[in-house]
This record gives sequence, C-alpha cells and structure tokens, in this order.
Amino acid sequence: MTSNAHVQVHSQQLRRKSKNSLKREWTPMKVLSTVLLLISTLVFIFPFYWIVTGAFKIQTVATAIPPEWFPLKPTLSNWLELFKNPIWRWTLNSFIISVVEMAAVCLVSSTAGYVLAKKLFPGRKIIFTMFIAAMALPKQVILVPLFTMLANFGWVNTYHGLILPAIGWPFGVFLMKQFAQTIPGELIEAAKMDGCSEIRLFSTIVLPLLKPALGALAIFTFIASWNDYFSQLIMVRSTSMMTLPLGVSMMTTQSEFLTNYGVLMAGAALASVPMIAIFLIFQKAFTQGITMGAVKG
Repeated sequence: MTSNAHVQVHSQQLRRKSKNSLKREWTPMKVLSTVLLLISTLVFIFPFYWIVTGAFKIQTVATAIPPEWFPLKPTLSNWLELFKNPIWRWTLNSFIISVVEMAAVCLVSSTAGYVLAKKLFPGRKIIFTMFIAAMALPKQVILVPLFTMLANFGWVNTYHGLILPAIGWPFGVFLMKQFAQTIPGELIEAAKMDGCSEIRLFSTIVLPLLKPALGALAIFTFIASWNDYFSQLIMVRSTSMMTLPLGVSMMTTQSEFLTNYGVLMAGAALASVPMIAIFLIFQKAFTQGITMGAVKG
C-alpha cells in the first residue's frame, strides 16, 4: 500500500509539473511570436504558391481580376509551350555556370580567407579593406569595363566569360575570413610541428573546420549565379548559350504588347526547383554556419 501511495503521489507530481510546464511554454509572448512566424511564413510562401498555380492557368485566368486563387480548370498548355523551346539546353547552361562558379568561389574564398585570417604579411589589412570596399561597389559600375575586357579576350558568349569574373567574390572572401579567425592558432602550430605541409594542413585540418561556412557560401553562390540575369543578358549573344532565366524571359512575348504570363510562371517554377534542391542538400551546413556566425560574432 505504501509503495502504491508513493507511486500515485509521484504520478500526481509529474502531472502537475507537465501542466505547469505547458502553462509556462504558452505564454502570451510565445503565442504572439508563433502567430507572427506563421504569418511571415505564409507571406514568404505565397509568391511561390502563386507561381506554381499560375503555371497551370490559361492566359485570361492568370491575369483575371479578381484573381482565381486556385486553378479551377488546370491546363498543361503553358508547359507544352515552354518545352517547345530548347529548355533543356538552357537548364544545362545554368547548371554548368552555377555549379562550376559555386565550386570555384568556395575554393578561392576559403584559401583567400584562411590566408587573410591566419597568415602575417605586409599589406594584409589593406587587402582586406579593399575587399570590404569592393562589397559596397555595385556590379553595374564595373559591367562596362568588364565587358570591354572580356571582349578583348574573346570571351563574350562563352562559359568562362560568365564564370571567371564571379570567382573573386568579395563577400565570399569576407565570410571565410571571419570563420577562419575562429580556428585555434594552437591547432595550426601543432600541425606544423608534426611536419604537416601547407597543402595538407589546409585540406585535412582547416577545410573540414570551415565546412559550415562553405555550406552557407555554396548556397549563396549558387542562388546568386542562377539568378544573375543582368550579367548574362549582357554577356550572352546566342540562343544556345542562354541560361534558363534568360531564355524564359526572351520567349514569353506573344506579340509586341502581350506577355504570356502563364508560360512565364511555368518557367519561373521550373527555374526555382534547382535552388530549392541546393538549399535542401546544404541545409544542415547552412544552418550550422549561420548559427556559428551568430554565436561567435
């Protein structure tokens, strides 16, 4: 009987604690923050929902006022019209440019950031200040001299003409430099005392420690390259070299005064799939990188 009484008392205490914890969890501020987060989520998701549903609407429905929030008579005509164009060639071009640029930016930025963070040499602070200043420089300012230089090299309308100018991304160097500063100097010195070469030290010790930052940088670079419509518009001259965003924007005009918004939304929905896939692939490293940066400042 005594043991049963103890069990009952213990269970009652657990119930009280659980109820109190639930009361503590759902405070008015907690409820308000949850509601605000739900509203923000809906606001950010709605454009994507509108694009996806609009891809299955005919032209008159896609531009109707009041709008049709869900396609009552879905159609595949927009997708059929979209795939009448060399859409796979444009998608391949976007993948080649974005993936190669992502890998190159991560490699160059990680090496440059590590050198600026852990190596002592004359002019290091000046170089880093120049990178910071370059971050504030709009791309449109350098586009004309950049185009002139690429034209002199014969790189207009080529893959390397689109990829190479973006490799030295100042933001990437800045991000990697800030993360490389968090690597303990004692760890690097211990590796050098064990006879570790610079290449081996960077590849086996430094690079794994920079993995969270590399994940975040990979996502930023891929999205920036995939959506770099303005530079691609200036540098591309042939239909076969067009990227997916550029090709879709060039094919949506039915006449001089009419734009096929259904085809435009179908192309936008197709173009958003790789970006979502890249984010899901690097999501863990991305969240670790953002969290680490927030904690370590």
